[in-house]
Amino acid sequence: MKRKRGWIAAAVALAVIVTPAVGQQRKPPYYASIAASEARMRTGPGRNYPVSWVYVRADLPIRVIDIYRDWRKVESVDGTSGWMQVGLLSDRRTGIVQGGITELRESASADGRVAWRVAPGVVGRVIGCTRGWCRIDVKGRGGYIEQARLWGVAPDEDIN
Repeated sequence: MKRKRGWIAAAVALAVIVTPAVGQQRKPPYYASIAASEARMRTGPGRNYPVSWVYVRADLPIRVIDIYRDWRKVESVDGTSGWMQVGLLSDRRTGIVQGGITELRESASADGRVAWRVAPGVVGRVIGCTRGWCRIDVKGRGGYIEQARLWGVAPDEDIN
């Protein structure tokens, strides 16, 4: 009986380890975000490759540009690229504000009332995008931002 429980425990542990990789098998390029509070970017797809950058901010948007086993070649907003293990990434969509200070509006329109102002570098969770506007949430404060001001969403991408 103990031997059978051991096999079941091992199978469950393996399923937990494999699950993140299965969840991110989309064809690149696509956007994702950093899930870990500390994520190492490496020069190649393996732990034996040197660390080229350490990200210490979860939810940063990244662009996945290649896949090799359980490694993803990613690119950040500034064009830095390297490899990260799939378990460090999330399918959660986020975006980072680019350019100068911009308004989050109450409606998806340039005529919409200004709800908040956000500075470049602010990261928000993308709720949805359509017709050139994205609804984002920044620590509980929501609003609409022009899609062109947000890195982490393709220019013509609709997100529901």
